[in-house]
Amino acid sequence: MIRTHSLSIEALGQKGDGLAHLGGEAVHVPFALPGEQVLVEIEGSVGRLVAVEKASPTRIQPVCPLFQRCGGCSMQHLAASLYGDWKRELVLKALSYGEIEYPVAVPIAAHGAGRRRVTLHTRFEQGKAISGFMASRSHKLVEIDTCPILVSGLERSSEVASALAQALSKARKPLDVAITKTSAGLDVDIRGHGPVSPSLRQYLAREAERLDLARLSIHGDPIIIRRPPIVQMGTASVVLPPGSFLQATELGEETLAFLVVNALSGAKSVADLFCGVGPFALRLAKSSKVHAVDSDQPAIGALDRAARETSDLRPLTTEARDLFRRPLLAQELNAFDALVFDPPRVGAEAQALEIARSNVRLVAAVSCNSTSFARDARILIDGGYKLNALTLVDQFLYSAHIELVGIFEKKPETKRPRRLLG
Repeated sequence: MIRTHSLSIEALGQKGDGLAHLGGEAVHVPFALPGEQVLVEIEGSVGRLVAVEKASPTRIQPVCPLFQRCGGCSMQHLAASLYGDWKRELVLKALSYGEIEYPVAVPIAAHGAGRRRVTLHTRFEQGKAISGFMASRSHKLVEIDTCPILVSGLERSSEVASALAQALSKARKPLDVAITKTSAGLDVDIRGHGPVSPSLRQYLAREAERLDLARLSIHGDPIIIRRPPIVQMGTASVVLPPGSFLQATELGEETLAFLVVNALSGAKSVADLFCGVGPFALRLAKSSKVHAVDSDQPAIGALDRAARETSDLRPLTTEARDLFRRPLLAQELNAFDALVFDPPRVGAEAQALEIARSNVRLVAAVSCNSTSFARDARILIDGGYKLNALTLVDQFLYSAHIELVGIFEKKPETKRPRRLLG
């Protein structure tokens, strides 16, 4: 049953929603700010903001007219003076769950020129393909023309996604269209359709020509490669595998890499775990021997090719290995002076346990999830590591996401006898 009430917002939640209480029960109100009096329609524990009866002085005008309708951003209404503090508090709360106390500064702003990759959803209305983002807490598609947080060059993403969906209209399937800006132009990978016939492949290739795409793929299968989609990482040029993971912003990647490379400088041999296409490995290899490991074989292949084609790097070896099921063991890790690990949002519990048992002196832990970071950091600390530095990096503007870089050093008294590989 939907109820309408006037509520006083007390705080901001982890997703940026306003928190209030009614009859002793917590109510989450998206797009409401602390100190505001708001009229909401409540269903369960979630309130839909109907009107702001008394606005907070920290409320500002959103930069996008679709804010509150489109689910892509949650915090365009919060003043910049409090935005960084809110993200800092999210991290402090997560660290407290792991019983970790460390002074944390507000995040480094790393949105830069904007996000260089976007995934648009497509649907059909009256036989016409439309594309956009899902509404907040909904499966309803909100059609978009442009998005203010995207880098220049992605302003035609909606046009591209809709045109490709229209080309595949016979199947009438909802599609996800991932678009990445590269130095060669737009790299597009379509998901949700399944295999296409030879004649449809030819038609899609012509559409890619018309849209001037660098590459078009379906489920990672290239339809046409007009220009290799290249992204620069340090002095190396990486040809991205279709649908490959890439840090959201160029400045975000550069900032994370700077923090890692600076912390591990002087190490003779470094392991890069969950390396992806090599944003850390290719920069670390300027001064250190690097062994890069990831389960994504196309990413490993792209990293290997980029390393072999870059003349000023030290030896860089690669290994395709599932680090969730087969983490590098402590005795394997002992061959390295330092390591960096940058796992998916779930973290790297199994790998962290092996790192904690190892003698690796310096560890850089990179994470996009403060909760899993706190868990993995607790494992390292319990294994004899000291947290020497923790930096927050904000490349996900207007969202609750935050990147963390923690630098850990093994306490000398906890080192075990070193056993090298072989």
